[in-house]
Amino acid sequence: MTGVTLNRVVKSYGDVQVIHGVDLQIEDGEFCVFVGPSGCGKSTLLRMVAGLEETSAGAIHIGKRDVTKADPSERGVAMVFQTYALYPHMTVAENMGFGLKMTGHPKAEIDRKVAEAARILKLEEYLARKPKALSGGQRQRVAIGRAIVRGPEVFLFDEPLSNLDAELRVEMRVEIARLHREIGATMIYVTHDQVEAMTLADKIVVLRKGRVEQVGAPLDLYHDPDNKFVAGFIGSPAMNFVDGTIEAGGTVASGGLGGSVTPTCRLPDAGQKVTLGLRPQHLSLVEGDTHTVEVTEALGGVSFIHVSAPTGEKLIIESRDDPRVRLGDKVGIGFDDKSLLAFDAKDERRLR
Repeated sequence: MTGVTLNRVVKSYGDVQVIHGVDLQIEDGEFCVFVGPSGCGKSTLLRMVAGLEETSAGAIHIGKRDVTKADPSERGVAMVFQTYALYPHMTVAENMGFGLKMTGHPKAEIDRKVAEAARILKLEEYLARKPKALSGGQRQRVAIGRAIVRGPEVFLFDEPLSNLDAELRVEMRVEIARLHREIGATMIYVTHDQVEAMTLADKIVVLRKGRVEQVGAPLDLYHDPDNKFVAGFIGSPAMNFVDGTIEAGGTVASGGLGGSVTPTCRLPDAGQKVTLGLRPQHLSLVEGDTHTVEVTEALGGVSFIHVSAPTGEKLIIESRDDPRVRLGDKVGIGFDDKSLLAFDAKDERRLR
């Protein structure tokens, strides 16, 4: 197994540049997730690693090999797509072994590798079935098995769970995590779902408009985001943001939070604007009438209360109790100032 290195990688379509000088080191055996909103360039970057998109500038290395100009078949990668792309007239075993058959591998070797992949993916009892007799999750496992039998140096996943229903997505997340532990291969996984990113990744790469916003372990990005975009994208429900104005003495006036607060960071000069961030679990309902309840989502063990501030700004409060509030109720909000994050209102960088 081996790692992947991207050095100042650029992708352009004519005069339009969509990937802007990405530098990235993915270690041997690491599970790296590219995450970001639609159109951020994550699938394009993955396809460049696979060789399905030409690299306009920069270099891509897999292990010690420069594969920037290499054909996809020479890169030692296997890709699992959003669609299963299985041959309907072939059995599961034939689908999984088809690539090896086309490259002239002996039948005994193909059978051995297919049997091993089926064991890993718990597909032994389905090997004689055709795709139409399988569930969506089973079909996706067959597609992953087809990649496993090739014995690649790097596995590439392009939103492989997006076509599955919610229950199957959870099941397949567990399967992919288990697969990584068992095989230990380097894996690069693309998703727009930050829950998938948080639960699967050793390393998350947050992308926006073809640029890397931040790279790090899931909880590092969650607790210590570099900017407002990362803070708002990582975490579900998303972080609450309200406007504030710096006052003399190191406090911030915020109508959205109902008064003056004191973030634990170095602030610019008085009079400048900042954005304050609070996770929903850091807010609580208290006695008061500063905020108005708009929606309550009662999920059993947890409730999310959506409130509006006098300024019109919206906040989500996570409650593990039974809040028993209704639409239109007036409430107060409580929080610890140590939980506040502050961001520059202009360039959205984190104030530390």
